[in-house]
Amino acid sequence: MNQFLRIRPGVDATLCCPLRPIIIEVPGTGYGAMKKILILIAAVAAVLAGVVGIRAWRAKVRSGPIYTSHQAPAGMVKNSSAVIRLVKNPEAAPPFQARDLSGKLVSNANWGGKVVLVNFWATWCPPCREEIPELIALQKQYGDRLQIIGISEDDDPPEKVLKFTRQQGINYPIVMSTPELIAAYGGVPALPTSYVVDTQGRVVQKHAGLYPMDSYNRDLRALLGIAVDGRIETFEDTGQVFLKNAANATELPGVDLSGLTPEQKKAALHRLNAESCTCGCGLTLSQCRVNDTECPVSGDLAAKVVKEVVHGVTPAPAPGVKSINSKS
Repeated sequence: MNQFLRIRPGVDATLCCPLRPIIIEVPGTGYGAMKKILILIAAVAAVLAGVVGIRAWRAKVRSGPIYTSHQAPAGMVKNSSAVIRLVKNPEAAPPFQARDLSGKLVSNANWGGKVVLVNFWATWCPPCREEIPELIALQKQYGDRLQIIGISEDDDPPEKVLKFTRQQGINYPIVMSTPELIAAYGGVPALPTSYVVDTQGRVVQKHAGLYPMDSYNRDLRALLGIAVDGRIETFEDTGQVFLKNAANATELPGVDLSGLTPEQKKAALHRLNAESCTCGCGLTLSQCRVNDTECPVSGDLAAKVVKEVVHGVTPAPAPGVKSINSKS
C-alpha cells in the first residue's frame, strides 16, 4: 500500500477496486491551500457502485480498438454482431503451483485441454463479490472443460477466506496470493482482474473489472471450438495483457511521435522503455502510458523525452550514476 493509482481509463470506477489507495485533493487549509486525503478504494467503490449501478453496465459489451482480423473455424461463428478479441501471438501462462485453501495442489500441469480463468479478487472488493455468482455458474456450466482459479488478495488469514468461500458456495479452488504470483502476471493494478488461458496454456486475454456474463460465454465458446454468436479479432499485445510487452509498442497513448524521423522514433521509444515514471506506479514511461493513459506525470515526461530527442539533447545521468565514458 505504498503507491498510488488512478483508475485506468476504460475501466469503470464502480467495476474495479484498485489495490493501492488513490489520492483525492479536497479544498482546505494547509500546504498549497489543498489537503490530500487517502481513501481506501473499497469504500469508494462501494459508494460509486450504489450511485452508478453495476447491473446496468452488464448489458454492454466492452469495446476497444480492433487490430487484425482472424478467420475462425468454418461453422463456428453464427454471426458477427459481437467481437471476441484474443492475443495474436499469445505467451505461455506463467508457471503456477500452489496449495488451495483446502490444502490441495493447484498446478498448470493439469490445465491441458481446458480453458482457465485466473481470477484475482478479494472478499472486501464489492465488484469481486458481485462477480462470484457468475463465476460459480460458469464453472458449473462448462464443467471439466473450464477451470477457474481464484487468487485471493486478502490480508486476512486463509481460514477467514475459506469461511467466506464456503458461505458463497464457491465451486472452484482458491489460493492465497503472493508477491511472486502477482509479479509473474505482470502486476495486478485492480480487482477483479481475470487472465484467460486457452486450451494450449497460453494467455489470450485479460479483463480488468467486472466482465459481462454473455461476453465470458462468447470467449469460452470460441476457445473451446463451440459455435458462437460473434466474430474473432486478434491483436498484438503491446501491454494490454502483460505490461512488459509495452516495450514492443511502436505507438503509445498520448505520445506524439508523428514528427520524428525513424531514427529519432527509435531513440525516443528506447528512452521511454528505459526511463521510469515518477508518479509512484513503479513502471517505465511506456508501461505507465499503456496502464494509465490519463497519468499527467508520464504524459509530461514522455513529451519531454520526445522534445529532447528532436533537439538532440542528451539526458543528464541520474545522481550517482557514472557515464560510460567518465573516468573513475
